[in-house]
Amino acid sequence: MGFLDSVFEFFDCDWPSHKKLKKKPLQTVEIKVKLDCEGCERKVKKSVQGMKGVTQVEVNPKQSKLTVVGYVDPDKVFDRVRHRTGKKVEFWPYVPYDVVPHPYAPGAYDKKAPPGYVRNVVGDPQAGELARATSFEVKYTTAFSDENPNACVII
Repeated sequence: MGFLDSVFEFFDCDWPSHKKLKKKPLQTVEIKVKLDCEGCERKVKKSVQGMKGVTQVEVNPKQSKLTVVGYVDPDKVFDRVRHRTGKKVEFWPYVPYDVVPHPYAPGAYDKKAPPGYVRNVVGDPQAGELARATSFEVKYTTAFSDENPNACVII
């Protein structure tokens, strides 16, 4: 820190050229994009590689997933991929199976989800009520489960 910087701080001068820029945090942005061929993969990868702040780009064609790591804004990455490729894109809607308390609740189970993943409906306000079941409801739904050793013997 130089002498002039300390003087500016001391007198609290707000000069337009001395404004501190906020640095964006390192983020991982996951986007679902339909990938048909290797050309689509290249096109999607090239669309975000040139962005300022991008450090790593990974395309997974089996899961139709684009992962971008860097100091970027997720909305800008989303818009750029949609604009440059012309494809239908959405933020990655799936979470691991173990994270959701009721993976087979209405709206959570998705046949298009990759193996081991379900749709995240806990944060979605329009999702079914069973996705956010109370402890009272959980008690009665697990009473007849095959995993419960004290389950009803009638079944």
